[in-house]
Amino acid sequence: MNDELLIKFLLKETTVEEAKQVQDWIAESAENATYYQQLERIWNESADLAPANTVDEEVAWQQFKQRVEDKSASPVVKKIKFNALWLRVAAVFVFCFGAWLAYQQFGNAYTDLQSNEQVLNKALPDGSQLVLNKNTKISYVTNFKTNRKVELISGEVFFDVAHDRSHPFVIDINKVEVEVVGTSFNIKRLQNGVEVIVESGIVKVGKGSQQLTLIKGERVTLLDNEEKLEKKLVEDELYNYYRTQLFVTNNTPLVKVISVLNEAYGGKVLLSENAKSLGISTTLPFKYTLEDNLKTICSTLNLKMQRNGDEILLSKK
Repeated sequence: MNDELLIKFLLKETTVEEAKQVQDWIAESAENATYYQQLERIWNESADLAPANTVDEEVAWQQFKQRVEDKSASPVVKKIKFNALWLRVAAVFVFCFGAWLAYQQFGNAYTDLQSNEQVLNKALPDGSQLVLNKNTKISYVTNFKTNRKVELISGEVFFDVAHDRSHPFVIDINKVEVEVVGTSFNIKRLQNGVEVIVESGIVKVGKGSQQLTLIKGERVTLLDNEEKLEKKLVEDELYNYYRTQLFVTNNTPLVKVISVLNEAYGGKVLLSENAKSLGISTTLPFKYTLEDNLKTICSTLNLKMQRNGDEILLSKK
């Protein structure tokens, strides 16, 4: 995929076939999607840096050609005929590139933070404390004390936000925006949505034209294909196992418990149909092995455990 077609797509001047080609390419891999998002971010944020008056595309292109010719006195430069579209693309691209360099130098450059295979504790420049679960990646504005903006790219983070009423703390996740002043909450990027759980203070969650306010002990799950925002009470403390090193349940559906254990240990534990309706109240230490904790579950609920290769099946006796 070449950048010219991607820029043409950003300008909304592709044909139907070209648009489908770009969309298919973006959907092919996470790397392609990330590359396009970076290009789109450069494009949009460079546009924000533009002055209010319209860019003279012809002048911009002529200035660009003049710079090239000034640096090449001896070689013969072959003239290329550009149609209106590519003159526009070239001029805007030259402008955006220059604006982006200025943006990186003086504007809101971003810093990436990634936890990989270990839980990571980190303090942001404003004093906010973060705990990143394994395989989590965020990006935050480098000039963070005056512009407290974070993007959750993947994974799960617990935020304990430093209080600063004049500079709200904003997190972007796909089409969801979370805004706080000083509070603590857990936010997780699901495979098909976002989950926010509040431990203290007040959190505002917005999607499109809708906004929801959450307080301590409330949560909201926002699926990508749903627009409705609906808050619920937090039923257990499973979400914070990576901080507390404990799996705390309170008559929690066994299906959910097993899902969290599989995530935490990288396991492949399955439930038989006759065990899926069960609930459990217990506390399981994360320092124990997966099999040790499964034995506790089996003892509590009178289940049996059968191993088949790397899969473990729990079922009623």
